[in-house]
Amino acid sequence: MSTNYTWKSASELAELVRRGEVSPVELVEDGLRRIDQLNPQLNAFLAVDAEGALRTARTAEKSVVSGDTLGPLHGVPVPIKDVEEAEGLPHTAGSLVYKDRIATFDSLATRRIRAAGGIIMGKTNTSEFGQIGTNENRLGDACRNPWNPEMTSGASSGGSAVAVSTGISSIAQGGDGGGSIRIPASMCGIYGIKPTQGRIPRLMAGETSYHSVKFAQSGPLARTVKDAALLLGVLAGPAEDGDKDAIQSAPPDFMAALDESISGLRVAWSPDLGGVAVDPEVRQLTESAARAFEGLGCNIDVPEFRPGSPEEVFRTFDVIYNSRVFATNGHLLENNRDQLTDYFIEGLENGKSFTAADLFHAMSKLEVYRAYVREFFSKYDILLTPTLATPSFPVGQHPETIDGKAVPHRHWGFTPFTYLFNMTGNPAASIPAGFTSSGLPVGLHIVGRFGEETTVLAASARFEEARPWAGRIPTIANF
Repeated sequence: MSTNYTWKSASELAELVRRGEVSPVELVEDGLRRIDQLNPQLNAFLAVDAEGALRTARTAEKSVVSGDTLGPLHGVPVPIKDVEEAEGLPHTAGSLVYKDRIATFDSLATRRIRAAGGIIMGKTNTSEFGQIGTNENRLGDACRNPWNPEMTSGASSGGSAVAVSTGISSIAQGGDGGGSIRIPASMCGIYGIKPTQGRIPRLMAGETSYHSVKFAQSGPLARTVKDAALLLGVLAGPAEDGDKDAIQSAPPDFMAALDESISGLRVAWSPDLGGVAVDPEVRQLTESAARAFEGLGCNIDVPEFRPGSPEEVFRTFDVIYNSRVFATNGHLLENNRDQLTDYFIEGLENGKSFTAADLFHAMSKLEVYRAYVREFFSKYDILLTPTLATPSFPVGQHPETIDGKAVPHRHWGFTPFTYLFNMTGNPAASIPAGFTSSGLPVGLHIVGRFGEETTVLAASARFEEARPWAGRIPTIANF
């Protein structure tokens, strides 16, 4: 059953723990009860560490009583996406190949969450190696959408998004290499932000890690913008070891950004990024959300935004992304093919087929896109688009057409707005924009200038004040 703490924010829970008004043990027990109730239906978790979480919670409780210095997440449960290592816990990366693998160390994200006092509840469901934007793998049933369990949760941070949307936790860790935070945030009706590339070091694990994929960034999923800023502040910061491409300067004050005015902000709205197909209801909901920024004092423009043809932009992403996937995991085609999902085999085969010339031309196009986006953001402070071209859809049934147009890339056709900004490295968030007539969430995509998560967070916070969403709860989770 719900408790007085189930739907409180992480910020509120951390403060209640500090004041001794709630025990970390109570918070963990609440989350575990909800996992027991919801996971058989939604498959948000691949592994649950009840014993370890309760043991950590009891230690955290003693620290409060003893008057120890407490971190910003002290006593707050935090699920970890199962592409991150957490010592002693399963580390499948969503793959049957690694169903029995146990992590021998903490990834940087896990380590920083633990250091901030967060309590690791378990490992959340993901597509195989985070490869696609829906959450099917061969470890069990798909991760399902709490607003309609026949529908996909989105991916690859699908389990983390479902945990937050259903009140299992107030925040969760995710990762985004082509939209994997923003896709499930949009489909599950919560907030998620991909920070600037390099803001959170990718570290530590070596060349076979998910984080060796060039465009991937760790980041938060949350029911409120403030909670996302809180977790982002915990995760961000210069590399301690491993990732030499990380931003080495101290991160900005993300929490302070929440109080900033956005009056006078130069806002661009692009409903289709120069020609991609978008579901009409999604377009209407996101355009209405974008127009709300006029009431917040912003200057709205509808400029052309077309760094390249949609087909060309996807081709560039596909070549670079899957070349790296093949370089790090190509051996699985020979040794473990019968254990892989069809979509991961397809990605590996694509990567195998690309030539050195393909990769050279894709890397050249990448610099063209980066230059285009830099120039665009010399004129605008944020860019708004739909997060996705469609709402959620039935598990295993990627849309073949959108608004009457054939979808060119079966696994990526519904998400043409996200992967460009993994390539350019810009910070980007998905914020709830409304619900379709069938009750499915739709997200508005807020993209900022490179290095300026603070502007994205400020815009998100003002929009959240104008159009709050956190009180709307999926029926399946309202117990």
